Amino acid sequence: MTTEYQVRLDRSACDGVFACLVRDDRFVEDSDGLATIDAGDDGRHRDPNANGEELVTFTDERLPAAEQAARACPVDAIEVLVEGDDE
Repeated sequence: MTTEYQVRLDRSACDGVFACLVRDDRFVEDSDGLATIDAGDDGRHRDPNANGEELVTFTDERLPAAEQAARACPVDAIEVLVEGDDE
């Protein structure tokens, strides 16, 4: 069974350490030197909001990788929300 979850990246908090990239390959370096999320075929990408946040919904089996990336981020710019979690 696949779980629906969302990955939120606060690009305004990102400082380009890229600890997330080595834990989840959906995080990539953008042309501005900050991390961004590559939704690929797995996710439904939502446009970044005015605060520089990206929110992508996934229904794949890679939830543990997303959680590892969030834990590794030294500036807490990544949040993983699992279906049923309170925001």
